[in-house]
Amino acid sequence: MFPTGLSSPNPPPPPTQEARPAATDVKTDSGNITSSKKRKINGSEREDTSDTISSSPPKTLNSSSSSSSSCSPTPLHIQKKLRFEDSVDFIGLDVKMAEEAAAAAASCSNNKSKAMFLPGGVGHHANGLTKTAGSTTFSNSKPGAAKKLVIKNFREKPKLPENYTQETWQKLKEAVEAIQNSTSIKYNLEELYQVSGQTPLFSPLRLHKLISSENILSRSRSLNRIEKVLLFCVHCCLNFVLTDALDSVLFLKKIDKCWQDHCRQMIMIRSIFLFLDRTYVLQNSMLPSIWDMGLELFRFYIISDLKVQSKTIDGILLLIERERNGEAIDRSLLRSLLSMLSDLQIYQESFEQRFLEETNRLYAAEGQRLMQEREVPEYLHHVNKRLEEEADRVITYLDQSTQKSLIAAVEKQLLGEHLTATLQKGLTNLLDENRIQDLSLLYQLFSRVRGGVQVLLQHWIEYIKAFGSTIVINPEKDKTMVQELLDFKDKVDLIIDVCFMKNEKFVNAMKEAFETFINKRPNKPAELIAKHVDSKLRAGNKEATDEELEKMLDKIMIIFRFIYGKDVFEAFYKKDLAKRLLVGKSASVDAEKSMLSKLKHECGAAFTSKLEGMFKDMELSKDIMVQFKQYMQCQNIPGNIELTVNILTMGYWPTYVPMEVHLPPEMVRLQEIFKTFYLGKHSGRKLQWQSTLGHCVLKAEFKEGKKELQVSLFQTLVLLMFNEGEEFTLEEIKVATGIEDSELRRTLQSLACGKARVLTKIPKSKDVEDGDKFSCNDDFKHKLFRIKINQIQMKETVEEQASTTERVFQDRQYQIDAAIVRIMKMRKTLTHNLLMSEVYSQLKFPVKPADLKKRIESLIDRDYMERDKENSNQYNYVA
Repeated sequence: MFPTGLSSPNPPPPPTQEARPAATDVKTDSGNITSSKKRKINGSEREDTSDTISSSPPKTLNSSSSSSSSCSPTPLHIQKKLRFEDSVDFIGLDVKMAEEAAAAAASCSNNKSKAMFLPGGVGHHANGLTKTAGSTTFSNSKPGAAKKLVIKNFREKPKLPENYTQETWQKLKEAVEAIQNSTSIKYNLEELYQVSGQTPLFSPLRLHKLISSENILSRSRSLNRIEKVLLFCVHCCLNFVLTDALDSVLFLKKIDKCWQDHCRQMIMIRSIFLFLDRTYVLQNSMLPSIWDMGLELFRFYIISDLKVQSKTIDGILLLIERERNGEAIDRSLLRSLLSMLSDLQIYQESFEQRFLEETNRLYAAEGQRLMQEREVPEYLHHVNKRLEEEADRVITYLDQSTQKSLIAAVEKQLLGEHLTATLQKGLTNLLDENRIQDLSLLYQLFSRVRGGVQVLLQHWIEYIKAFGSTIVINPEKDKTMVQELLDFKDKVDLIIDVCFMKNEKFVNAMKEAFETFINKRPNKPAELIAKHVDSKLRAGNKEATDEELEKMLDKIMIIFRFIYGKDVFEAFYKKDLAKRLLVGKSASVDAEKSMLSKLKHECGAAFTSKLEGMFKDMELSKDIMVQFKQYMQCQNIPGNIELTVNILTMGYWPTYVPMEVHLPPEMVRLQEIFKTFYLGKHSGRKLQWQSTLGHCVLKAEFKEGKKELQVSLFQTLVLLMFNEGEEFTLEEIKVATGIEDSELRRTLQSLACGKARVLTKIPKSKDVEDGDKFSCNDDFKHKLFRIKINQIQMKETVEEQASTTERVFQDRQYQIDAAIVRIMKMRKTLTHNLLMSEVYSQLKFPVKPADLKKRIESLIDRDYMERDKENSNQYNYVA
């Protein structure tokens, strides 16, 4: 037989026939039983929970034996694994099960452990367990058979001592009052914690109190009693606050002290009644916790008092106003008080609304005053400072929920109400003075206000149009127009990139504004841009390296995109390019071709086809001259003049008015030789000599020594006359050379009145007049051996500009005629308005409606189209 807490399925014989060992306390953990896990051992499943069972050898007892049986001095130790297969029910009790070792037999002799045998084989265990006699034997059971443990309730309910509730509550009440009065507590806090939960140290009684209805009623009464004690203390606190008539700051400090004391006291009270808070209150959702109860009492009886609340809110607002005015205040006091309002859940209704109203009132008045007193940059910095201060207040002591409304109020009163006034007062100055930091701040602040960026955008467009118009429209600025436009464009780009955060709206607005003002003066900007490019691509330009020149051309192309009269640009650019190529003044062939590729990419291949043809002519001319030199050597033609000829295709190059001049016989002979050579290779072609484009290098001897003079053909003809005589008048030179009067005067002026004066004019003056006499200056001196005399004919005259413009106008007429015929040929019949709109869509240059009507009338006169006989507003194409 083995003692165990399991009942055997087969009850054993009566106890009189068999010895019963001493009853032992069974200790086990309910959790170990219910959560036992299986594991495989040698391929078979066994329970992971094993009990060690120790017993003494069986003894036979007589019926008259005493209650204590004798035990064997040599205990036998047997270990057996028990198996729990049936479910075990626990009725709210902590079950303790254990098996004592065989040493329990020895304790029997010392009367420390006694076994009571009752009739019927029923024994009462010390912990309230009942077990049958058969539960202690395994005589008829096999190892591993199912055993059952039966656990029953107490037969008698434990009872509380008399006056237990009154005495307990008295202790708790004294402790709460001591805490509220900030005096020492008589009792141990652990003891108070235990009695507050009515938890005696004995386990059976504690378990009973947890499930009894009397306990629930007791706890409900406890909450009510606690509330009454707290209410009394809160009234005392209210009286303390209202006793003296203090100023606002001292009153706030007093309120804060009451709040801090109340929170500290509630924390301690809650710690005493923590068991009550975590059991009974959690099980009743309608009941507030002790902490919430304390907050509610403080809110209802203290802060909700009209006098207290009004004085508190007024004091807080007064401190904030003082801080806004630059005074130092106690920020920790404000943080504590506003945190109190948030904890009491009255922050928004009692404080935030009034705070925002005061904020709007303060900043509305401040904005009106400062806009009159301060300049825009100073005002913007003040606004930014105010916004930073308010953001810091939110971080330091205001509730986070106030941030959005507070910042919006400041932005509206200091910025939103003064958007237009701010821009009208100071934007132009900021842009003119290029104040990058202030403009960045302006954009950042306006971005915070609804509609601020749009207002800024409109003023931005107006400023660009106004400033650009002053550059373009003023004729006095023609010489510097393009450079000023480039500088203005760089300035605007910098502001957009740095200040306006590369906002795409500002970029597009800038492009539209440039396109508007740059075309207010038709054709002139295009002409000046072409001349500016010419000045940068000339050989004498040493201002920039190749990389800088490339960047400069890119910037010019940006300005070029804005102009409408691109055909005007082409005409002047082609004329200047021809001069650079023919005179050899081009700074770099690579730079020329780079500019050509940019124009081709921008305007298409048709725009640059003639310009590309000019480069091809120059390359072919080089090959022809190599062949001509070989031809001269083969013919053994004597002569000391080296002739270089450029063959130009008339359709590619600008139109030049031929001028007949009297060349020396040597030059005439070389011209005839080249003409014979060229026509022999290319039959059917016609050569026309352009004397206005020729240039020569003359060797001259002066008293100082020999010099080489790089001059134009007209200058050459004049200088060669002084080999035949010492002095000539203007009329004599004109007859001998055959040069046009105006061109001759400019030529003589360059030789006698310029920096390199190889001729002497009598009388001396800057202009050449009728009757002036000219002679060779034998005393001419110069530090250079080869001297380049300015070629006056390369300088563009007013007549040349007018002729170029006229040619552009003629070309435009041809383009308009071609577009009208093209449209009418495709549509056959079209109304006047539709024809006008389609012509405008095809043309790349601006045309006035009056000019367009003239071209339509011209085409009608030439029978390309006709008016409809029934509808005069309709045109028909004539095949």
